[in-house]
Amino acid sequence: MKVSSPQKLSIEVAKAGSVSALLTRPAQARACFVFAHGAGAGMTHPFMEAVANGLCERGVATLRYQFPYMEKGSKRPDPPAIAQGAVRAAVAEAVRCCPGLSLIAGGKSFGGRMTSQAQAAASLEGVRGLAFLGFPLHPAGKPSGDRAKHLAEVHIPMLFMQGTRDSLAEVALLEPVVERLGPSATLHLVDGADHSFHVLARSGRNDRDVMNEILDAFAGWVGEI
Repeated sequence: MKVSSPQKLSIEVAKAGSVSALLTRPAQARACFVFAHGAGAGMTHPFMEAVANGLCERGVATLRYQFPYMEKGSKRPDPPAIAQGAVRAAVAEAVRCCPGLSLIAGGKSFGGRMTSQAQAAASLEGVRGLAFLGFPLHPAGKPSGDRAKHLAEVHIPMLFMQGTRDSLAEVALLEPVVERLGPSATLHLVDGADHSFHVLARSGRNDRDVMNEILDAFAGWVGEI
């Protein structure tokens, strides 16, 4: 299936100006993923693009967007209030440009955590579930579950896609977090993958294999919810 070029959009974020966004939409979309980037790379990073194109092939539209700091070329992530405001603005844009589609929100690492914090604070309009690609449970080398406390205030389905070599989420800590969240939370472990979903050559797999696993798991979960 040929993926068409994404539509360029602009989103106004309260007290932070406008940010760029890209909408990738298949002809027969069944849902839209409002997809936030990680702390160190923006919406056009190859990983973000691969996810958007792969989900398009699986019938899921994707709205990628920049956080205000990334739009300005800064390396310092926005304060939570600004980042969560960007999440809400992006979801509102998805409601506007994808009427009738079920919405999933989330993102890569930092983007996923800011989305979950926004949802925990006040429900995101029209969002049916949250999906995290490498949830940053703790800083590297500082294992803790403190960053997951707000997830107890999220009352919609959640999908955690996590590499077993992720230095920002030790599996032994993440598994009980997901278990405590109950049946609405799903954990998909990607064997041998790190926080960027890279695998070692000796694993017998490559990054494309991992990407297809992630995309298939995501698409299957969307169908279930």
